[in-house]
Amino acid sequence: MTTYLVRADLTAPVTEPDDVRLLDWAPGRIAATIQTGDAGPEFFTGWLPPRAAADLLLLGAAVYCADKTTRRRGTPDSWTRDIALKVPVESTAAWRNADFDAALRFLTGDHWEIQPYNSSQHPLAGMADVSLAERPIGLGVDGVCLFSGGLDSLCGVIDLLEEDPERRLCLLSHHEGGQASTAQQLLLDELGEHYGAERIRSRRLYLRPAPPNNHQARPLPRPRENTTRSRSLLFLSAALALAAAEGPAVPVYVPENGFIGINVPLTRARVGSASTRTTHPHFMHLLATASAAIGVSNRVINPYRLRTKGEILAESRNAALLRRLAPLSVSCSHPETARYVGRKQGNCGYCFPCLIRRASLAHVGWDDDEYAYNVFAEDDSTILLNRRSRRGADLRAVIVGAFADRPDRDVLRNGPLPQCERAAFTGVWRRGLAELRTWLASGARGPLAELVESRS
Repeated sequence: MTTYLVRADLTAPVTEPDDVRLLDWAPGRIAATIQTGDAGPEFFTGWLPPRAAADLLLLGAAVYCADKTTRRRGTPDSWTRDIALKVPVESTAAWRNADFDAALRFLTGDHWEIQPYNSSQHPLAGMADVSLAERPIGLGVDGVCLFSGGLDSLCGVIDLLEEDPERRLCLLSHHEGGQASTAQQLLLDELGEHYGAERIRSRRLYLRPAPPNNHQARPLPRPRENTTRSRSLLFLSAALALAAAEGPAVPVYVPENGFIGINVPLTRARVGSASTRTTHPHFMHLLATASAAIGVSNRVINPYRLRTKGEILAESRNAALLRRLAPLSVSCSHPETARYVGRKQGNCGYCFPCLIRRASLAHVGWDDDEYAYNVFAEDDSTILLNRRSRRGADLRAVIVGAFADRPDRDVLRNGPLPQCERAAFTGVWRRGLAELRTWLASGARGPLAELVESRS
């Protein structure tokens, strides 16, 4: 088991054995092993969450960094890890009653042990520009919306602001630099100009495991795990902290299409934790239950949970604005990789999110963006359909999964669904597959067309 000790008070003595890793939380300080960058404290300026929500945010940050610094390679099945996390909290009794272990187990596919220990220090104590008032302080917004810079989050912000002309939103982003960060800023600038700065507040959290340096008590190991599944917990815990600072009635919005939310495995090889569960309804339920047990009861709402990506675009409350800004969004799971082969960075065009993006844009007649790889170009499709190419694995899986004759029970392959909504989720899954089939059948050329025809 890999054990981590989370410290919000870096002056506390470390009595743990040498093999226990330290996750030191001190935003803006070089001694921290949870890095928030030089501008890290700016994220916390102007608001103060209640202690329970601050503890939840610290859990999200610690889990994310532990996930990235615990390698799957070397485990018996090359996947499942055993991770213990000792976390400072105000109420250990409440945390022991909350089952965050189950939520994390479902999310990442690992065995987690969250071990709370008592700490009287608020996680934001001692930070520059953050004063610990007697009560929480909010940013003066009506809701917090996750904003990744992708197409779904762009749709969500537009729909929420168009739905209620008086609504004010805090848009929460997380980044570690790169193309996704650039897309977030470009879209934030455009949205702020269109709707006005008084309706949009932005908070961008730069957070990652810190590189080793001599100021750290115990630097983290250098190797990084690239199958990170816990980012959604970091995202949601930060959003809940921002919402709780406003009050328990302020919601968190998670705009994610239902097709990718349930993320039914395309092939049997992708069953289980090999298919991500970042916004799966079961994870959202487990997280909400655990959060409420420690005193964070703000609702988490996915307005698109029963819609496909194409349906979201087609039903936009401001299609003209969405059409103009859509090319600036980045839906890709690895937007920087194209640079290694001398191609345009941004949306790669071959990962699963990019393929769903193209199918949804085709659904409304907007499939004219540029991609690093165009699956409908014969040269690119030849490369991607080569079974030796790892780059084309998602495309090959989409063709197999979208054109297969699959029973309704497959909708449960990535986790349980609310019984009263199974039929609705089955419907969104089948409509999402239909969007993929229609797009592929209408645009495939050369070897891709031959493969699609053989599966049809």
